[in-house]
Amino acid sequence: MVAALAARVNVVRLGVTNFRNLEEVTLRPALDGLTVVRGLNGAGKTSLLEALAYCSTLRSFRGVPREALVSTGAQRANVACEVVVDSRRVDIAVDIELGHRDRVTKNGRRVDSGREMLHSLRTTLFTPDDLAIVKEGPAGRRDLIDEAIEATWPRMAAEKRSLDRVLRHRNALLRQAGARLDADALHTLDVWDEQLAESGERVASAREAVVGELAPAADEAFASLAPSAGPLRLRYVRSFEGDLRSAIARARHDDLRRQVTTVGPQRDDLEIEAGGLDARTRLSQGRQRATALALKLSTHRLVASKTGATPVLLLDDAFSELDERTAAALMAELPVGQALLTTAGSLPPGARADTEVLLADGRIA
Repeated sequence: MVAALAARVNVVRLGVTNFRNLEEVTLRPALDGLTVVRGLNGAGKTSLLEALAYCSTLRSFRGVPREALVSTGAQRANVACEVVVDSRRVDIAVDIELGHRDRVTKNGRRVDSGREMLHSLRTTLFTPDDLAIVKEGPAGRRDLIDEAIEATWPRMAAEKRSLDRVLRHRNALLRQAGARLDADALHTLDVWDEQLAESGERVASAREAVVGELAPAADEAFASLAPSAGPLRLRYVRSFEGDLRSAIARARHDDLRRQVTTVGPQRDDLEIEAGGLDARTRLSQGRQRATALALKLSTHRLVASKTGATPVLLLDDAFSELDERTAAALMAELPVGQALLTTAGSLPPGARADTEVLLADGRIA
């Protein structure tokens, strides 16, 4: 992974129409520094961040169908985002129409993939749901690593997509064959096993490398957020011993019986310890939230250092369940660049917003 030349990326204007509960909103955030979006619960604060993030990834971070993004009673939603990359203006327009594919343009040119958007706009998002990265199963922790890979290592991101394709085909074959394989199915399974071994090993190695780079920054951020909790340690844990090719061969009988691939990077995990304690089971919820924040901040810094372009930091209700000291530490830890923060309450003592807006009933008051 090689760092790119530095580029300044700023959202100049965000226009939203009929997106979730947002009727018509125009936001002009502070170009450098913190924009605070205040509002009561249900005012549309999270929806505003979701609209901005959609311009970067073309998917909802809430994991809902695209049809759910269109306001009740409307036929389409529109999001327009004006971005400045260095001194170059980029106009992003997203049209979400019920019953049709999204129409996405960048400077008037049609865009079909979220990967194309990352060249113009990257975002780092933290929501209260990110507590699940620490508390719940390994899928969320793998996703965290893979998002960092996608943003910083395009070749390995393509390798991960190849691995996903191999797993889909191999699992489909296992379901079709059941416990019995004819000669043709056996040959096909051998082919998928070989591709799984090659692609899976590369993905696992890439994840290990990214975790090694995330670990120091995560520990530093955690030390600021929870100074008495001890060091934060990250370790990538493979689901198999030895080389993957041999592990796949050993697991074949079990895979046929269970009709699913049981070894490989799709079963790996990220082990997180704080002060020698398992973060998933032994930390208080407050320290688990500090851990999740530290992971997101370290990912944000890694992407900035590797791409040369600082992502826009989106913090949705980040003060939820944080004590006053941790909230103040989070404000002190905010990296240089553009950040948007939503809150229903007040900022920690001493914190200052560069721009502040009030959202009420789907509009800026």
